[in-house]
Amino acid sequence: MLKETFTNLVKGYSDDLEQVDRLWEELVSFYADEHRYYHSLSHLENVFLRLKEVRELISDWDVILFSLFYHDVIYDVEKPDNEEQSADLAEKRLLQLQVPVARIQKCREQILATKKHDFQSDRDANYFTDADLSILGQDWETYLAYAENVRKEYAVFPDVVYNPGRAKVLKHFLEMDRIFKTDYFYDRLEKQAKENMQRELELYRLPG
Repeated sequence: MLKETFTNLVKGYSDDLEQVDRLWEELVSFYADEHRYYHSLSHLENVFLRLKEVRELISDWDVILFSLFYHDVIYDVEKPDNEEQSADLAEKRLLQLQVPVARIQKCREQILATKKHDFQSDRDANYFTDADLSILGQDWETYLAYAENVRKEYAVFPDVVYNPGRAKVLKHFLEMDRIFKTDYFYDRLEKQAKENMQRELELYRLPG
């Protein structure tokens, strides 16, 4: 599903099938890395499915798709600038495809918005970041599997380092007025997301 979606997207900007294949294989090489337990192609697929639910509410579907495919392309748990590096690679590839500059800028902004998940003036960006966070509002078993996979990605850090860092992230979201910025995702996921994150804090015996 992802490959077909990406192929059709890129074909709208290039008739070079070898280029299309190269770009897809490059994405796979990043997202299929053995150290990725959550930020993988499965994550992209889940976000894609949530975005499809609100497709009629999104003004530029192509930009959303480019943001989807590139937003976690660079992911190193020991680096603080993954979003910036991902946005840079997206910009480079979209320039090669001769995507209009205005669309490239929107893509950059949407990718960078996933760093803090704050409210954006661009409505599409809010739908994108909400879909990116939608795992937070799933049933507890699904959420717990997500949390465990994130911990595996951070295996380089011992609990004494990871647990306080994870607590800080959870508290950041719990202290937001709204985790989900759009009414669509807020109404469906907000309550469960907050319950899940509070439960995770208690599971790790971290003060909330």
